[in-house]
Amino acid sequence: MPVPWFLLSLALGRSPVVLSLERLAGPQDAVRCSPGLSCHLWDGDVLCLPGSIVSAPEPVLVPTHLQTELVLRCHQETDCELCVRVVIHLTVHGHWEKPEDEERFGRAADLELEEPRNASLQAQVVLSFQAYPTARCVLLEVQVPAALVQPGQSVGSVVFDCFEAALGAEVRIWSYTQPRYKKELNFTQQLPDCRGLEVRDSIQSCWALPWLNVSADGDDVHLVLEVSEEQHFGLSLYWNQVQGPTKPWWHRNLTGPQTITLNHTDLVPCLCIQVWPLKLDSVRTSICPFRKDPRAYRNLWRATRLQLLHPLGWRLDAPCSLPAEASLCWQALGGGPCQSLVPPLPRENVTVNKALDFPLLKGHPNLCVQQVSSWEKVQLQECLWSDSLGPLKDDMLLVETRGPQANRSLCALELSGCTPLLSRASTVTAPYLLAWQRAARLGEQLLQDLQSGQCLQLWDDDLGALWACPMDKYIHQRWALVWLACLLFAAVLFLLLLLKKDHVKVWLRLLKEDVRAGASRGRAALLLYSADNADFERLVGALASALCQLPLRVAVDLWSRRELSAQGALAWFHAQRRQTLQEGGVVVLLFSPGAVALCREWLQDGASATGAHGPHDAFAASLNCVLPDFMQGRAPGRYVGAYFDSLLRRDAVPSLFLAVPVLALPSQLPDFLRALQGPGLSHPGRLADRAEQVSQALQPALGCCVGPLGTPETGREMGLEAGDET
Repeated sequence: MPVPWFLLSLALGRSPVVLSLERLAGPQDAVRCSPGLSCHLWDGDVLCLPGSIVSAPEPVLVPTHLQTELVLRCHQETDCELCVRVVIHLTVHGHWEKPEDEERFGRAADLELEEPRNASLQAQVVLSFQAYPTARCVLLEVQVPAALVQPGQSVGSVVFDCFEAALGAEVRIWSYTQPRYKKELNFTQQLPDCRGLEVRDSIQSCWALPWLNVSADGDDVHLVLEVSEEQHFGLSLYWNQVQGPTKPWWHRNLTGPQTITLNHTDLVPCLCIQVWPLKLDSVRTSICPFRKDPRAYRNLWRATRLQLLHPLGWRLDAPCSLPAEASLCWQALGGGPCQSLVPPLPRENVTVNKALDFPLLKGHPNLCVQQVSSWEKVQLQECLWSDSLGPLKDDMLLVETRGPQANRSLCALELSGCTPLLSRASTVTAPYLLAWQRAARLGEQLLQDLQSGQCLQLWDDDLGALWACPMDKYIHQRWALVWLACLLFAAVLFLLLLLKKDHVKVWLRLLKEDVRAGASRGRAALLLYSADNADFERLVGALASALCQLPLRVAVDLWSRRELSAQGALAWFHAQRRQTLQEGGVVVLLFSPGAVALCREWLQDGASATGAHGPHDAFAASLNCVLPDFMQGRAPGRYVGAYFDSLLRRDAVPSLFLAVPVLALPSQLPDFLRALQGPGLSHPGRLADRAEQVSQALQPALGCCVGPLGTPETGREMGLEAGDET
């Protein structure tokens, strides 16, 4: 009994117009061309290798326009497949080169060129076709007689029958010649599904498609599949990336009816849904319903990570392509907005998941890269190489502009703009008066520093240059008298303290203890764990609460559910990790059987292994940054490991994490607290008392966790599970 037709209400809205399609008999591909042209289709597919663009010394044929038409390729009357017919329009590109000695030799030169100019043109045209999960390339040979060869004129078209595709799929088509004389043509088309075509009696896969409805319910998105209990079908979610191949995210074989729930934080514009009956050679129907969803674009920016590469490179990691541009800017030490360097350095379109280089000669900690969205809003900003080059410097950036006839001008980049050097006639507003006065007052000295080679050249080309000039010496000169007065005051104070040294010793001892306690109280600790089950989460909560009673500031996802849901697990972890490490804190990895399994899964399958876990699993999301830190030797001093000795053995912890202290709880609580608070910050006796307090707080929760914990899937309440994949 046939089931209801495929429906995707969120993506398609009202029913599309029903189309009647031409039928083609037989499975063979074919090619035909306009009158006067001859064409031939090579047997079999070819490799898709566009190559680089080369110059054409004489007229050549190039494709100038692509058209598509949907047809049916039928093996029998009721056994057809949807097929895409491609029409390629060809034009003569280039001109005959005119010889320099044509006038000298007269008719002789014309006779030498007469034969090649009257010859026919031949071209090899490549058609490249991509529709998830298939890709093809075919080669067409086209010949144009000499009578039709007119530079810049169209000579006709070639029709290729045809590329088979899935109903509802998105197809991409490219066309170019071998060798390639112009940029390849490209064409993208969204194919209709069974409802939009008169194929009810022709395509067998339309007889048994499941009914799929996408609906929103608050923060959740429901995929409702109403199918008979006997029908088996496949459902796949994947990221349809324009730049690079499609990336599978989740796949499951199901028996109807089913309801799949996605959290709104999982939605991104390139998230697509594919469904098909579990039959041999069944057609897969795909749709991408979230391309215009504002929430999907917000989630995409939250999941995007800007990575700065050594020595002068950068990379933007994102699940989808981004409508954004990248630009360099200068971040001054005193704060304020990052000053854009456009001009002289132009913006560049962003290509995600690809390493790119900066057009710089040297790196500088004040240079930052910005990702600007298509609506002119800065979404991401990272300063270059802050780990290797240190904090921001109090340097003045000089912008040199070069004009014709060796003319050049210099200005100092300030908050109010670029202040010309040696110019005191500029009019500025009160908030920027101090900055302008500094650049104008020191203009002559900055020019002398530039001429003497004391400034660092960051960029140079025909249009201008960028220079970073240190300002430390001018600040030191200004404050020399102030420091002298401070030293004099310190000497007088020291003499006074010597007169009452006994009282001072007592006071210093008390002050030392207060300083230690104050420093310890301010240290931050980020606690990462795998939510194996509810009992283990209560144990983690008890540990975090006990540590907060000590001079520690603890961050754990248990206390940040609302923030975690709004930002997403990956974005929340990045923000907490950066804040913790910038404040000199420590990241605590709390190992459990589930955490060990996730780590081993990541080490075996790479970063994609953690993609199938729930949106609230901060531990799974953190592995993309935590494990690279250990692999690259950046973990010591930043991380501390721990495990509960009644739930896990030490030899179960992967050896990669033994580069940092990995301590058993509660048996090694004093060492664990010493590692969190830092060396020399607590008296041994006081540390033992605090360890006893934490141990007593853990006992009730430890009593509930009897025996080893289960696998990561046990008790894990997530929308989509990696273990559900088939």
